[in-house]
Amino acid sequence: MIPERRIPTHPGEILREDFLEPLALTQVELAAHLGIPLQRINEIVRKRRGVTPATAWLLAGAFSTTPEFWLNLQMLHDLSRTRPPHAVRRIGRSA
Repeated sequence: MIPERRIPTHPGEILREDFLEPLALTQVELAAHLGIPLQRINEIVRKRRGVTPATAWLLAGAFSTTPEFWLNLQMLHDLSRTRPPHAVRRIGRSA
């Protein structure tokens, strides 16, 4: 369910607060461990980039989560941010 009154937490914030900080892991260390550019991790943590399916697989492997965990966080965030400002009526006949 998508919250109506707030935008769900960006996965970059979850990555930083729930994974990097508790493990005392730096963005540089994570990027090196995953074999990806530091810029990708930094942009995710700074909420300037979303988590892609490819990155979700890497994060899932590194943190013993699932790719769905990361993609669901991203999807909820994206859907909430792009909700239309008005309701759209259904097309078709009424029952």
